Amino acid sequence: MFSALSRSALSAPRVAAAVAATGLGASFLAPALPARASDDHVPSLEYGWNHQGFLDAFDAKAIRRGYQVYTEVCASCHSVERIHFRELVGVSHSAEEMAAIAVEQDYMDGPNDEGEMFERPGKLSDPLPRPYANEEAARAANGGAYPPDLSLMAKARHGGVDYIFALLTGYCDPPAGKVMLPGLYYNPYFSGGAIAMPAPLMDGSVTYPDGTPATMSQMARDISVFLNWCAEPEHDERKLQGFKYLIVLGMMLCVTGYYKRFRWAPLKTRKISYVSR
Repeated sequence: MFSALSRSALSAPRVAAAVAATGLGASFLAPALPARASDDHVPSLEYGWNHQGFLDAFDAKAIRRGYQVYTEVCASCHSVERIHFRELVGVSHSAEEMAAIAVEQDYMDGPNDEGEMFERPGKLSDPLPRPYANEEAARAANGGAYPPDLSLMAKARHGGVDYIFALLTGYCDPPAGKVMLPGLYYNPYFSGGAIAMPAPLMDGSVTYPDGTPATMSQMARDISVFLNWCAEPEHDERKLQGFKYLIVLGMMLCVTGYYKRFRWAPLKTRKISYVSR
């Protein structure tokens, strides 16, 4: 119907009225991502995160809680290989805290003086440990499904952090007529609606030391913020530096404007008189 209206000779107000009458106006004005006919999943909503403002930084407490959710719930299957222990220092943990966490892990290192590999305790320069040695081991432990690395997941999916939150909280019973294969679970936000990962979060899955209620939505929010930070750990510094650059550019603009007026004022205010001889 909309294409027929576009081809007609109706005026703009009449087209707008016709669109509103058909109920399409609300879909055009809605802030949510538009659904396309080729989509095989429900697009995530825009939840509005605290760190998405022009000068807003990540919530350090949410990152700390999200790291706890990752280590206690997600780390058994998923890796975050691009993040090292030292990158969390000064963000969500102190250097002493992260050093104590890192030393509990064992890492393969070497070779030593005898040419042999050996295990050593972890240190701040090490990446977060992987649950599996390689992709084949991961698939063998998960019935052929490969749990992806989560380092850049907030950048790798349409919707970003909104998609992660919607996926973690979107598990539900399949609609009538949709048959789920064994080992698959219905999630309308996942491509195809069938996902091999069961619902990872339930109320009380973790216990927050700061007393925050560990509801499913709270844990999903915290792990979403943590994974968003993992995808762009330079987020806060980039905004801070950008704000400084804008201040410097603004000052340079003022100085340039003043110099321009000072330099060209004698020429623009001069009076030229023509005298006949």
